[in-house]
Amino acid sequence: MELNKGNIKGLLLVICGGVAFYCALQNLGTVIAAAAWLLGILSPFLLGCAIAFILNVPMRAIERHLFQGAARGAGARRPLALLLTLVAVLGVLALASSVIGPGITDAVRSIASQVPGAIERLQEWLNGLSAYLPMIQDFIAELDMDWQSLSRKALDFAQSLGSGLLSSGGGLIGGVVSGVSTFVIGLIFSFYILLQKEKLARQGRQVIYALLPTRRADRALEVLRLAGRTFSSFLSGQCLEACILGTLFVAAMTIFRMPYALLVGVLIALTALIPIVGAFIGCGVGALLIAIGDPWKALWFIVLFLILQQVEGNLIYPHVVGSSVGLPSIWVLSAVTLGGSLMGILGMLVFIPLCSVLYALFRDYVKQRLRQRAVPEEKWREAPPPPRPASAREAKPPREKKPKR
Repeated sequence: MELNKGNIKGLLLVICGGVAFYCALQNLGTVIAAAAWLLGILSPFLLGCAIAFILNVPMRAIERHLFQGAARGAGARRPLALLLTLVAVLGVLALASSVIGPGITDAVRSIASQVPGAIERLQEWLNGLSAYLPMIQDFIAELDMDWQSLSRKALDFAQSLGSGLLSSGGGLIGGVVSGVSTFVIGLIFSFYILLQKEKLARQGRQVIYALLPTRRADRALEVLRLAGRTFSSFLSGQCLEACILGTLFVAAMTIFRMPYALLVGVLIALTALIPIVGAFIGCGVGALLIAIGDPWKALWFIVLFLILQQVEGNLIYPHVVGSSVGLPSIWVLSAVTLGGSLMGILGMLVFIPLCSVLYALFRDYVKQRLRQRAVPEEKWREAPPPPRPASAREAKPPREKKPKR
C-alpha cells in the first residue's frame, strides 16, 4: 500500500480509535457514569425533541389545511396550528379522563358497598374456626419459642422500615419535582422546535454538508428522511390500531351486555398504544372491575378478550401498523419481542420503526447488489422445482429405437 497523506490520516484515525476504545473498556464504570451524567443534563432537551416529533404529526396535517391559497393569515398559520394541536391533545385526554374517572369512582363505590358483606363472611369463617382453637392453642404452647426476642426483632424491623420510608420520602419528593421540571422544560423546548422547524432543519443540513463529503451527506439525509417518514407512519398506525381495538371492545361488550363497556374500551385503547402487550394491561384492569360485580362475567370477558386479541394480533395490527411502516408482519412481532427484551416498553415503541428503517436500507442494498451482479430475476423470483427422485429416473422406460429402413 502506497503511503500518502490520505492513507496516513486514515491509519492515524484507526489507531486513535482503537486506543480510545481500549481505554474506555479499561474504565467502563467511569464511562457509564459520565454517560449517565451527560444524559441527565440533556434529558429535558431530548424529551422536548420527542414531544416535538409526536406533536408534529397532527400539527402537520392541521397546518396543511389552514389558509390554503390565502396570502393573509399565512404568518399566523404555524402558531395557530400548534395551538389547535394542543387543544386537540388536551381534548382527547380530557375525554378519556371524563370516561375513566366516573367509572373508577363507581367501581370504588361498589367495592365499598360489598365490604360489610365480606366482613360478615369473614366473621362466620372465624366463628367456624373457633371449634379448632383449643387444638391450635395446645400446639402453640408446645412450641419452645422466645417471644420476647421475636417481638424485639419485629420492633427493630418496624423502626428501620419507618426510617427508610422517611428518608426515601425526601428522595421521592425530589424525584417528582425533578420530573415535573424536566417535563415543563422539555415541553417549552418542543414549542420552540415546532415554531422554527424549517430553520432548524436548514441549519442541520448545513452542518451535515459542512462536516461530511457531499456523497455521504446526501446518503445521511436520505436515511434521516426515511427514518422520519417511518416513525411518523408508525405513530399514525399505532393510534389508528388503538382506536379500532377500543371500538371493537365497546361494541362487543355492549352486545353481550357486560358492565363498564365504555370504560374498558377506553382503557384498552389507551394501553394498546404499547405494541402487542399493552392490551393485556387493559384486560387485567377490566377483568378486575367486572369481577367486583360478577366473577362469571369477568371470566366471559377474558374469553372475549382472547378472541378479539387473536383478531387484533393476526389481522389488524400487522396490516395497519406493519403496512404503515412497510414492515412485514413477522418482523413486526420480532421487533416488538426484541425491543421489549432489551429496553422494555420504550423498546417496543422504538424498535418497530427502527427495524423498518433497517429493513428498507437492507432491501435497497440487496437489490443494488443484484443489479450490480446482473443476476436474472427468474433466479430469485420463484423457487426451482424439486429434483426428481432417483427411483423415478430409473423407472423411466427406455426410449424405443426406430427400425432402420
